Amino acid sequence: MTFNPASDIPDLTGKVVFITGGTSGIGKQTLLTLSTHHHPPSHIYFSGRNPFTGESVISEIKAKLPADSSLELTFVPMDHTLLASLKAAVEGLKLERLDILICNAGVMALPPGLTKDGYEVQFGVNHLAHHLLVRLLLPTLINTIKDKNLENTKDSGRVVMLTSQGFAMHPYKFGGVVFHNLKTVQESPVFGEWIRYAQSMLANLVFAAEVARRFGGDGIVAVSVHPGSVSGSGVSLTDWVKGLVGWKSDEGRVGVVEGAWNVLWGATTGSEGVVNGEYYEPVGVRGRHARESRSEKLAGELWDWCGRELEVYLK
Repeated sequence: MTFNPASDIPDLTGKVVFITGGTSGIGKQTLLTLSTHHHPPSHIYFSGRNPFTGESVISEIKAKLPADSSLELTFVPMDHTLLASLKAAVEGLKLERLDILICNAGVMALPPGLTKDGYEVQFGVNHLAHHLLVRLLLPTLINTIKDKNLENTKDSGRVVMLTSQGFAMHPYKFGGVVFHNLKTVQESPVFGEWIRYAQSMLANLVFAAEVARRFGGDGIVAVSVHPGSVSGSGVSLTDWVKGLVGWKSDEGRVGVVEGAWNVLWGATTGSEGVVNGEYYEPVGVRGRHARESRSEKLAGELWDWCGRELEVYLK
């Protein structure tokens, strides 16, 4: 599928967008493309850990906007290793409208470690923090869809979860996600950093499908997207690791600009062209599944396990 952001992204006038990890890489490019679109949203929130960097990004983007632009940009400090920071951020924003939520922030192939809350670091940052954010913001997404007083709510209620083709390296012998030791560093003697990364990417993929199953009746459309092999983005496996899991891809590496296209497509394409809950590879192509990636059982277990772990933040 060909994709041209200038012509294929629809009129976003009046919409409110939230992008996690919007200060660098694909997240920043997604923010820039939406901001400079000829019919941009009315307000884009984007998160990161460093307020100075966030304000620098705002200044950089505003310098590219026409003088009469009414677009609002708001940086939201969030630390994905500390769940309380996400809860506090959402409570502080008091959002009345949210049309599109893009869960982009992430880490890849880190050495063994834990979040500040004591979870395996890649699962904690890439999935658990986003799981909490989605569940906190779902009521606002649904209310936006149903509010007849709001303009331009067509295709609102969109949730985009970033994943990776490398999800296929997940620990399938243990059901895809090793729940019993997610509060450890999950050390493994061989390719442990990649297996832990793949576990988090699988979690994002099946979570999108579960959100679609649970809230599709309310108008929510949730998809997971692989951005491709993006140079310098930290979102895809190297070619030799791909070979280990059997991927024979002719896909070339692309820059960050093109790397954001599948994210932008997933966030803005009309719902009539999307299979709710599906996994997509660039651009807008239904992706290849492997092992546990279609498991409704795993998706339900993930929803329940995370719900118990996040109970104090979901009250």
